[in-house]
Amino acid sequence: MAQKIYFLSLLAILAALQLATAVDYTVTNRAAATPGGVKFNNNIGVTYTKQTLASATSFIWNTFQQNTQSDRKNVASVNVFIDDMDGVAYTSNNEIHVSARYIQGYSGDVKTEITGVLYHEMTHVWQWNGNRQAPGGLIEGIADYVRLKAGYAPSHWVRPGQGNRWDQGYDVTARFLDYCNGLRGGFVAQLNKKMRNGYNNSFFVELLGKTVDQLWAEYKAKYKA
Repeated sequence: MAQKIYFLSLLAILAALQLATAVDYTVTNRAAATPGGVKFNNNIGVTYTKQTLASATSFIWNTFQQNTQSDRKNVASVNVFIDDMDGVAYTSNNEIHVSARYIQGYSGDVKTEITGVLYHEMTHVWQWNGNRQAPGGLIEGIADYVRLKAGYAPSHWVRPGQGNRWDQGYDVTARFLDYCNGLRGGFVAQLNKKMRNGYNNSFFVELLGKTVDQLWAEYKAKYKA
């Protein structure tokens, strides 16, 4: 029976990956003449980036339990641009912009780092944002939660239990969401689903039976102990 369940799960993952590759991905290095653009071509490359985008899409759909087209945003293509700009990366609708300057200045394993960045940014393409009513820190936290669960959390992230507010964003909120998901499997997927048409902090009560402030206090207490 266990082998049958595993086989069916594997089929579901393969089916999602096949659908993910049906999305059209383009990668344009507009900073090819800069040191960061050269480093992108030499260390990462267009082919690997496209493969990562497809894998990220499949992983995100699986994480969000978006098993049918009706569960997802209607996105036919995703376009990535390597730009000569400050910062790390940003996403606007179905466009992802990655900083060639960041690539140039990153001293560690840049391929793994940019893979994690792409998982984060691809989450912004596919996630629901409560019709822009959700806290920005929660949106960024969900994107970093996906990066965390995909295994691309960098070593400089905060440890579980650290941070000042549940909606502080990024790694702080990602760690908190991971705690919440541990209380109820599929919590993040259900939270994202509820955020399709709007947002309210009461979603935490509906899903976990406690206010988000109660959950945050218990989360902090757990790791303080």
